[in-house]
Order: sequence, then C-alpha cells, then structure tokens
Amino acid sequence: MPLFGSSSTDAQTWEPQAADSRLAHTAGAEKGGVFTSDLSVSEYALLGEAGFEPLGFVVGSSIYHVGLQIGRWSQNAELQTLTQAMYNARELAMARMRAEADHLGADGIVGVSLRLQMYAWGQEVLEFVATGTAVRALAGTGAHRAPDGGAFTSDLSGQDFFRLLASGAVPVAFVLGTCVYHIAHQSAMQSLRQAGRNQEMIQFTQGVYEARELALVRMQTEASQAQASGIVGVNVAVSNHVWGEHATEFLATGTAIRRLSDEHRLPETTPKPTFTLGLDS
Repeated sequence: MPLFGSSSTDAQTWEPQAADSRLAHTAGAEKGGVFTSDLSVSEYALLGEAGFEPLGFVVGSSIYHVGLQIGRWSQNAELQTLTQAMYNARELAMARMRAEADHLGADGIVGVSLRLQMYAWGQEVLEFVATGTAVRALAGTGAHRAPDGGAFTSDLSGQDFFRLLASGAVPVAFVLGTCVYHIAHQSAMQSLRQAGRNQEMIQFTQGVYEARELALVRMQTEASQAQASGIVGVNVAVSNHVWGEHATEFLATGTAIRRLSDEHRLPETTPKPTFTLGLDS
C-alpha cells in the first residue's frame, strides 16, 4: 500500500496458542483429521469438482486501538494516522489467517471474509477478523499457489472460484485499499446560500471522489505488488465507525487474479449440445 509501512514481521507471524489444538486436529483425511469449513454444500461439491479439498476453517484476528486525528473544519483532507491504523490492523488479521493456512499446508484460502466488531468493554477499540476455508489442490503440483509460494487468498464464492478456474485463471490475493478522509463542514453562510435551491455540493463531491480514488489506487497497487494481472469482484464500502459523521473510511476490496498455463485449466465439465438433422426417406 503506498504511503504506509507494513507491521513488524514478529507481529504478523504471531499465532495464538489457543489455535494450536484446533489446527492439530484439522487436516486432510490421510492424517485422520476432520476438516472444518464455512462452505455451503453446493460450494463444497464444486470445490471437489475443481480438484480441491478443504483442510480447515482458518482465522486471523487483531484487536486494535484506533487513535484520534482532528481535521480542519472547512477543509477536505485524508486523515493519514487513522488510515494507517485501519490498514495495519487488517493486514495483521489477514497475515495470521494466512499463517494458519500455511500451517495446514494449504494452497489457498477461499471465501475470505474481513469484518469489524466492537465489544462492550472497549468502545474505543475495534477487532479486525479475517476468516476463510483453507484448501489444497488434489494434484499437489503447487501451481495454484501465489507467486510468493504461499497460500492464495480470495473472497470469491465457491461457484465463482470454480468458474475462475474453468476460465484458466487462479486467485492470487484478496487485496484492499483504504482511506480515512475528513469531509469538510459547510459554513453557516454556505448553508444559507443553498437553502431551497437545487445545486451540486462541489466540496462534498470533490472530497468523496478523492477519498474513493485513493482507496482504489491503493488496492490496485497491492495487486501489482502481488504480481496479479487483474482484480475481480471489486467493492467500495463506506463506513463512519467511531469518529463522527465527517470522518469516513472508504475501503476498496477485490480478488487479484493471474492466468494459469493451459495444462492447469479445468477440463470441460458440461458437454456441448449436439444436433442431428434427419432427412425424410
């Protein structure tokens, strides 16, 4: 992500001991383990048709104190201290989820969900939680892994994951870009001048446009750094969280993908219709 540094390696690889027992009992059938997943029955069936098996439900979490930053009343501006906090906290959660998948020997994680939640005992803190299902290719070639050799991540549904593989592509990484932005207040005179009139709110338009663009550009940069060729399923969410109505987070997310060589493309699973023309004798 441009402008912002990543968290320390020690923090990213930290794995709570509470997960050890769960991971020890989660594995493929050859280890006698029982897999867990958040896949629906349809998704599970399609995963098998795509040549993958589920290994386990993987989790990453970070409870983060998000500080304060004051923006100028009448000026649009990014709140970079808050942006960095929101970005780093999510990256910690994602890295820990991926570490659990690597512990299981997974080729990737499907159905990634990234959410925030608050607790009654800490109104000023947020928990960032990343979850998904670690999967492994039955062929065991490693061709589906991310370019860095680790597990790919993707928020695609099981159906879309199957279709992506069938098209000859594979997920690389669940990518995101964020921007916490202060939207300027209007002065009393500005409010009076526009009372009862239809007109564009130029200052608001410019602020929201710039904030959204910053989030999208940062998401694209993550995809480029992951050596992806494109991003599918892009979504831009807008949230106010705990900072008040004029400090808004714009979060862009999507799944970065790359093309596979032809030998790894899924075979045709649905036969093409054939037609027979008969002639009267």
